[in-house]
This record gives sequence, C-alpha cells and structure tokens, in this order.
Amino acid sequence: MNLDIHTLFLVTISVETILGLLLLFAWVQNLQIRAVAWWGAAHLMRAGSIILFGMYGEVSQAISIDLANVILFLAFAVTWTGARVFDGRRPLPLAIVAGSVVWLVASHVSVISQHFEFRFLIASGIITTYTWLTAYEFWRGRAEPLVSRWPAIFLLFAHGSLFLLRTPLGAMLPWPPANQVFETVWLTALSFEALMFTISIAFILLAMAKERAEFMHRTAAMIDPLTGIANRRSFLNDAERLSRNAATANPTAVLLMDLDHFKSINDRFGHAVGDRVLQVFAESTRETIRASDLFGRLGGEEFAAVLRNVRREDAIVLAQCIHRHFVEAAAYVDGYATHATVSIGVVISQDATLDIPALLAQADQALYYAKERGRNRVEVANFDVASQRKEVAPEPLVHANAA
Repeated sequence: MNLDIHTLFLVTISVETILGLLLLFAWVQNLQIRAVAWWGAAHLMRAGSIILFGMYGEVSQAISIDLANVILFLAFAVTWTGARVFDGRRPLPLAIVAGSVVWLVASHVSVISQHFEFRFLIASGIITTYTWLTAYEFWRGRAEPLVSRWPAIFLLFAHGSLFLLRTPLGAMLPWPPANQVFETVWLTALSFEALMFTISIAFILLAMAKERAEFMHRTAAMIDPLTGIANRRSFLNDAERLSRNAATANPTAVLLMDLDHFKSINDRFGHAVGDRVLQVFAESTRETIRASDLFGRLGGEEFAAVLRNVRREDAIVLAQCIHRHFVEAAAYVDGYATHATVSIGVVISQDATLDIPALLAQADQALYYAKERGRNRVEVANFDVASQRKEVAPEPLVHANAA
C-alpha cells in the first residue's frame, strides 16, 4: 500500500485542526486548566505550518520552508509552555522563541543554507529539545497522582528520541534534490509518524486535563476552603480508615480544640479578621503536629486531631505546644490585638481497636471541662480503656494557661 504524501498532508492538516479546536473547546468547558488552551493553540499552529509546507514549489522558500519551520518550532514551544502552565509554572517568552531564532540565524549562514540536510538536522534538534523539555515538565510534576502523566512522558520522550535518531540517519541516507524531497518514502514515513504522535498526544493531554479536573473536584470536596486542611467529612473518613487499619495496641490520642470567644472576635474585628484567626490556628497547629497526624476542621471554630503511636506524656506536651504556639501567633492578627486563645480536650487510648467517634465524645467532655474551668487551657480525660468506662473525669493540674 502506497501513501501519497500530498494526501497525508491534507489528512494531517485536518487532524491537527480538529484536535486543536477540540482542545480549545475542552478549555472553554473548564477555564481553570489554562494549559489546555496552550495545547489547542499548538495544534492549530502545527496545522498552519503544514499548510505552508504543502505550498512548497508554489511560493518562495522563505514562506514554505523558513516561515513554516518558525511556526512549527513555536508550536512545539507552546506545547512545552502548556506543560509548564499545567503544573503552575510561568511561561518563558524568550525560551519560546529561542528555537525559531536559532533556525532563522542558522538559515542565513551560507554553509547551512546551501545544504538541505544541515537544515533538516538543525530542525530535528530543535524539535527534540522542546519535546524532551515537555516530557521533563510532566516528570517534574509526577508527585501529583495523575496516571495519565506516565504515557505522556513516555510518548514525548520516544517521539523526541525518534527526532534525535534522524540526525545520524540523515547523515547516512542519500538526500534527493530539493525539488524531489516531497516525493521520498523517507519523508512519507516521517509524516505518518508525526501524524500518529499528534493524535496520541492530543488524547493523552485531554485525559490529563480531565483527570486533573476530577482530582480538583475530589480535593475540593475533602478540603476546607478557608484553612486548607481536611474538612469534617475528610477527617472522619480518614479517622475511620485509621481505625480499620489499627492492628497493634499502640497509644492513640484524640484532641478536640475550640477557639475561645470566637463570636466576640468576629463582632469586634469583623469576619475577615475572624477568618484570619482560623487560618492562623490551622497554620500554627499544622506546624506543631507531625506530618503523619490527622488534623481537620469539624466546623465553625472547632478542630480535631488524631495522634497515632504517641505516648501519653508526649500527647499532653504536644497539646500544650499547640495551645502555646497559637496564643503566641494570634496575639496580633493583621495588626489587631485579638489575643485569641484556644481550649483543648484530650483523650488517650491504649486499645488496638479504635472507636474514633467514642474517643471524640470523650475529648468533647474534656473540652467541656476546659470551658467550664475558664477556657484557654488543656484538659485531659481520665479514660479507662481497660474497663471501658464512658464517664470522663478531668485529671487535676493538667492544663496550660496563657502567659
């Protein structure tokens, strides 16, 4: 079966245009993922460059070769920029045009301009560079759990490697006269491979955008938008998962924390300052507890934490550190003397089978005693797990008052 190069050009132009418009349409559906707009523009630019390549022999080489290559290099640079934008990095305007500038300068060097194979090798090197840079950008963001990153990285690296392979092949293969280059099987094979690549990468990029949108929605449903920590639903789900996975009788502490007189802070300083106080508490607590500890906002000014594998003494010290660090951080918030404080109820369990709701109820009783005894303190519930006592008696003298 013979592939007519002109037919292949027409098919490639149509496919590039359709894919570009499809990506732009996907971007319009979700404007938050701006990278899709960059990728859509790149496909349309490639379609434009192929149109100019197809006009070879009918217009000057300045248009069909030089301008066409400039647009093609910009298209690959825009794809790379889209990968940077996808992971929150800023575009680099000078780097975007660098490949085109190198091409234009090289094309005006007499030794290079007179030999088609030299220009081909330079063009292959520029495309390889941008393609591998795109793969590298996706690799840098691999910490984000997007499965579609990996086929994108592989495909981009493989495509760039093929372009790089053209350099030694181009040096070994006999080159036809310039006016016959579009009739070679070599160019037909290259064009077909490029068509397969552009179709594959477009659908993978669409899959990445869709996966990112779904991930953002899942995250938004589980994260408190004000403080950036787990919301009530997420915290309780994680705590339940922790309960199921608990296999050894390691001590576990549950903390229930409530900001004191929070309504008064809102009334005196306004809700904006009140929101900042909540953020300050979330930030100071997150810096105090361990990365493995569960921490979330249950609602309003109430927060909770689950500390796994922590000794009783260490749990009490940690609760007191949470209290002290917040009191220090919230003395002045945005220039206002808020002097915000927090009351904390603590319960420690040695039982291997964790009943988080029951422990939260015990911590709530300890928090109630902290409120009753003047707030701004830490109270520890005397919870006897061995006898499964449900009543709570606060231990004497286990508290932290603000200085």
